Amino acid sequence: MLRQTNRFRALPARLGAHPPIRVMRRGFLSPMPVLALVFNALVWGLSWWPFRQFQQGGLHPLWTTVIMYTLSWLVILLRYPGALRELRRRPALWLVLLAAGTTNTAFNWGVSIGDVVRVVLLFYLMPLWAVLLARLILKEPLSGWSLARVVLALGGAAAILLPEGGGFPLPSGLADWLGLLGGATFALNNVMLRRESASSSPESRALAMFSGGVVVAGGAALAMAGQGLVAWPVLPAPAWLLPLAGMALLFFLSNLSLQYGASRLPANVTAVVMLTEVPAAALSALWLGGGSLDARTAVGGLCILAAALLAAVERRR
Repeated sequence: MLRQTNRFRALPARLGAHPPIRVMRRGFLSPMPVLALVFNALVWGLSWWPFRQFQQGGLHPLWTTVIMYTLSWLVILLRYPGALRELRRRPALWLVLLAAGTTNTAFNWGVSIGDVVRVVLLFYLMPLWAVLLARLILKEPLSGWSLARVVLALGGAAAILLPEGGGFPLPSGLADWLGLLGGATFALNNVMLRRESASSSPESRALAMFSGGVVVAGGAALAMAGQGLVAWPVLPAPAWLLPLAGMALLFFLSNLSLQYGASRLPANVTAVVMLTEVPAAALSALWLGGGSLDARTAVGGLCILAAALLAAVERRR
C-alpha cells in the first residue's frame, strides 16, 4: 500500500507535522480542510486498484512506487533545494526516511497481492504500535486510555488473524505481514515526525518521506530482482505513461491536501476524518473483487477502528 504517513507538513504519518490550527466559525468546522482530508483518504483507500492494474500489465508495485515517488521527490527537491542539506545534517530524519519508505513499500505491495480488507485493517493497528513507540521514544506515560487502545487493537487483530480451523492467530501470508509491517512503521514515522517537528523544517521532513519511497522500495525491488523474485521493469508502454503520471500527480496532491487539512483542524478531528480511508478501501475492494468480509474480520475491524477513535478522544482530552 507510495503510500506514505501527517503527509507533507502535518502529515499524520505520510508526510510532516506542526501544531494544528483550529478553524471554526460559529461552532462549526470549516468544510475545506475536512474535504481536503477526505480527498487524501479516498486517494489512499482506492490506490490498491491502479497498483493491481499496473501489476497485471507487468510492472511490479515496488517499481510503480519507485517511479511515483521519484517524480514527487524531484518536485520537492527542485522547489526546496536546501531541504537536502538539512536532511543530510539530521540523522533523525534518516529514521523518518526509512520508516516512511517502509510504510509505503509495505502498504502498496500488500494491497496489490492480498485481500485489501485484511491488509488495510492490519495496517490500521497503528494505534497499538503508536502507544508502545511513544512510550519508548517520547517517554509518554501509559494511561488508562492508551491501555484500552492496546486491548481493543490486540483483540481486533486476533479476530482477523484467527485461523478458520482454530489455533494461534498469526499472519497467514506475505500480504498479512506487509500490512502489519506497514502499520508499525507508519506509527514510527508519526512518532518521529512529532519528535522532529520543532527542530526541522517541513520541507526537509517531506523530502525525507518521499526519499524513503524511492530508496526503500527501490532497494527492495533491486534486491528481489537480483534473486529472480521480482521481474526487472520494462519500459512502460506508451499507453501507461499518462496513467502513471496521473497517479503520481494524484498522490502528490493528496499529500498536499493532508498538509492543508491537518494543519487547520484539531488533531482529534484529523484522526477521525482520516479513518474514511478504511471504508473506502473495504467497500471498493468488496465491489471490485479485491477482498472479502466475513464475520470475524468485521468484528476485528470494528475493534481496530474503535481503538483509533479512542486515540482521537484521548487527544481531545
